[in-house]
Amino acid sequence: MINVKIAFIRPSMHGEMAKDAMQPLVFAIIKALTPKDVEISFFDERVESVSENLEVDVVAMTVETFSARRAYKLASLYRGRGMKVVMGGFHPTMRPDECLEYADAVILGEAEDTWNTMVEDMKRNSLKDKYYSKNDTDLSKVRYDYSAFEGKKYNRIGLVQFSRGCKFSCDFCSIHAFYKDSIRCKDTAVIVEEIKQMKEKYLFFIDDNLFADEGKAKELFKALIPLDKKWICQISIDAANDTDMLKLMKKSGCIMLLIGFESLNIDNLKLMKKGANIKNIDYNKIISNIYDCNLMIYGTFVIGYDFDTVESIKDTLKFAIDNRFAIANFNPLMPMPGTALYERLKSENRLLHERWWLDESYKYGDAMLRPRNLTPSELTEGCKNARFEFNSYKNIFKRLFLGRKANANSIENMAIFLLSNLISRKEIMAKQGKELGGDI
Repeated sequence: MINVKIAFIRPSMHGEMAKDAMQPLVFAIIKALTPKDVEISFFDERVESVSENLEVDVVAMTVETFSARRAYKLASLYRGRGMKVVMGGFHPTMRPDECLEYADAVILGEAEDTWNTMVEDMKRNSLKDKYYSKNDTDLSKVRYDYSAFEGKKYNRIGLVQFSRGCKFSCDFCSIHAFYKDSIRCKDTAVIVEEIKQMKEKYLFFIDDNLFADEGKAKELFKALIPLDKKWICQISIDAANDTDMLKLMKKSGCIMLLIGFESLNIDNLKLMKKGANIKNIDYNKIISNIYDCNLMIYGTFVIGYDFDTVESIKDTLKFAIDNRFAIANFNPLMPMPGTALYERLKSENRLLHERWWLDESYKYGDAMLRPRNLTPSELTEGCKNARFEFNSYKNIFKRLFLGRKANANSIENMAIFLLSNLISRKEIMAKQGKELGGDI
């Protein structure tokens, strides 16, 4: 057995820091999992620079598809200096063989049942190339060591996770590709104790759909009431059709809901396999329900499906502004590896770049496919213009002050609205059109 020193890195998209970086919960999970006799340090490129001269035996990285090119550059650097490189996360799970061109080992799936096995193999100098998770960890047994975040300047929102997985299987979604049909929730008593230990007043549930299990969600919301925390979460649109649920969420401290409206066109929703949206297509009713409970809305849209046009992009922007969404994302359709969408577009020869995440000509915000009723340029410019126009100073203040909406119903909401909008505006302007990877 040998002593092992590990540096755990979260690469950024292009090697630059960001103003909207939140704590990567994986740091706290890995810190808690790592045996005490192993020296491990944590680096997040979004909030700090990472030395080229790390004095460690192993560099481990959590890799997303948008940060893959950057991760490969860093991996080549560190391997060239004699260090082993390990990769885990969404992208290595979907593209393990690609990652092994740059890494010595990859973890496919979750870390809870793979990380320690890999560390023990490191100690024995017998690292395997692939470690497979069963993706069935009991979430109530997951522990966090928040000391992994010490000395790092993140925003002041604490991250919590109640569940993993989603009950839907949307065409474009990478979550179903990663977790399949698995949905797991923590025991309510466990997550309540976790939240009690957190110093942050404001929390963000990183669950892909906090409404994945309705019964357990209601149990959670009731348990949150006495904790006096304020929180934000992502839910499927069907939850917003349940006014009793919304009232309970508000009572328990919810201040904003992130909802994937995705498209105003029902034919696009059918292509997306967005059944919940089709059943709840009366968006005006959904929005009214949410505002009646004084909750803010973070709306997301996916643009580039077969029934989108130049005019429909403008209509989507107008819809978000007219309904005073606190925040909105206008995302060009992203074929992520491993998703049904990616395989379908590849078979139809509609991908502009088969591996866009490595293509030097791809810039953040660019179209990745050939739409049916838009040119790639029209898709790129349409999404860019929607992002910039929604986040113009004129529309920020219009969305805040005009109309009796939740954004300005309290000093607290106004402060959250303005801070999130100003940060979002700055990051959108900074990222648009940037090449992935950055310089080493």
